[in-house]
Amino acid sequence: MRVEVRLFATLSAFLPPDGRDGATELEIPEGSTVTEVTRRLGIPPNLARVVLVNGRDAGEEAPLAARDVVTIFPPLAGGAG
Repeated sequence: MRVEVRLFATLSAFLPPDGRDGATELEIPEGSTVTEVTRRLGIPPNLARVVLVNGRDAGEEAPLAARDVVTIFPPLAGGAG
């Protein structure tokens, strides 16, 4: 099955060479999870991240379906102290 993966900020360095504009499509086995997608892209498991699947918060073990859009951000920080 195919899913779209969008990586932002420093995580965009993990896109494969065919990735464009911060996104790529991956062919993954049925029943794959977000963890399997990040592993396939070489994103270290200890690297903190915020994950959305189809625009909704998702955990690392969220199961994926064909045509899902997986969006991954590095952790956000900042604001007034």
